[in-house]
Amino acid sequence: MLRLIALVLLAALAGCLPPARPGPPDEVPLLRLAPSALPGGMAAQQRLSFEHGGRRQVVDALVEVDAEAVRVVIHAQGQVALRLDWDGSTLTQTRADWLPPQLSAERVLSDLQLVYWPVDAVDAALPPAWHFSGPEQSRKLMHSDEIVAHVQRVSEQRRVLRQNRHRYMLQIDSVPVIP
Repeated sequence: MLRLIALVLLAALAGCLPPARPGPPDEVPLLRLAPSALPGGMAAQQRLSFEHGGRRQVVDALVEVDAEAVRVVIHAQGQVALRLDWDGSTLTQTRADWLPPQLSAERVLSDLQLVYWPVDAVDAALPPAWHFSGPEQSRKLMHSDEIVAHVQRVSEQRRVLRQNRHRYMLQIDSVPVIP
């Protein structure tokens, strides 16, 4: 029964995200920044709230970033849905067989880096005609004059990513994990 509940939750969540697809040159670039580009790293337990088309879905995640790797585990209803490991050159993922294909490790990693990595590191990794700028409280991903994504730091614990091209909002509530 628990697995069925998790499957239903993630199927609904998958409807919040567009299918992964190779896009035209103006598609939102997927970031692949070095783990070491995040000064001081991070270790956090997160509640991820997705909104799309009037629907809201919530999942939990554990995130750990150090100089060598980014590790993320996403779970719903106590079931591990997605586990990713990025070492700066190889992205590996383990997916539950019930996880909808629209929830990709590539997009999770890219959104995480857009939200937390330094503005200069993100901006330097973008292709021509793309730009990322702004203060920590309000950062914008631009393609020419279009605001493609907006990252707002609401508080020390809360970040909000509005992805305009894919029409979703992701609210991230974090609690630091202290070893």
